Amino acid sequence: MTSLRHLVKLTWLETKIFLREPMGAIGTILIPVVLFVVLGRLFSAEPKAAGFVSNDLPVFAVMLVAIGAVLSLTTIIAIYREGGILKRLKATPLSPVVILSTHVIVKLALMSVTLTLLALAGRRFYSGPPTPAPWSFFLGAILVTASLTTIGFVLASLIRTARFAQPLGSILLYSLLSISGLFFPLEALPSGWRAVALASPLTHAVELLRGLWVGTGWASQWTAILALLATVAICTTVSSRVFRWE
Repeated sequence: MTSLRHLVKLTWLETKIFLREPMGAIGTILIPVVLFVVLGRLFSAEPKAAGFVSNDLPVFAVMLVAIGAVLSLTTIIAIYREGGILKRLKATPLSPVVILSTHVIVKLALMSVTLTLLALAGRRFYSGPPTPAPWSFFLGAILVTASLTTIGFVLASLIRTARFAQPLGSILLYSLLSISGLFFPLEALPSGWRAVALASPLTHAVELLRGLWVGTGWASQWTAILALLATVAICTTVSSRVFRWE
């Protein structure tokens, strides 16, 4: 119970710290929604892009939010390490699990808020058919964010300074997103890049979200689910070995 109370208090504190910085809140919550609406309005006028708007734009928006959460986490951990905050937190009675879990919970909570705004924006601005299983898609988005967040801890462990955390993380994650199969089929990639894409968790995240959006269900997405769970296991193991508090 004591650990749970500490977790709740620290989560509330981290949420207030995050919202105190307007650009962080705007970039994490509002910009994905604005981009979702703007891209949808632009592409909806193009008949060739109708499939992208109705099927892939929601997936793209969720991936942007998830990657934003990872990059934000990486930057915050780097800032805390440089400022000696992690070292001071570790010296408190708080366990490392509580300290690190707090950041994951905050990111998932912000992800939920952004997904709700995306759903409201989609209902307001788009007249296409909604997803057959909205709650499945929502849970899939949470799974994707949680999985990618573990990648964020690995990046935060390897990239020691805030100056390089976000740009290097952006190069890695957005590069992987570009070959994830969201924008063009994996078969169009050269064999070497296709192997990289199939090994990337972002490819499996896109596969899961795309399937859930059209209502195929969880059972038919077991390959993507296992890949994302494997990402959690591998990245958690790696970050537990290489994470540095100072």
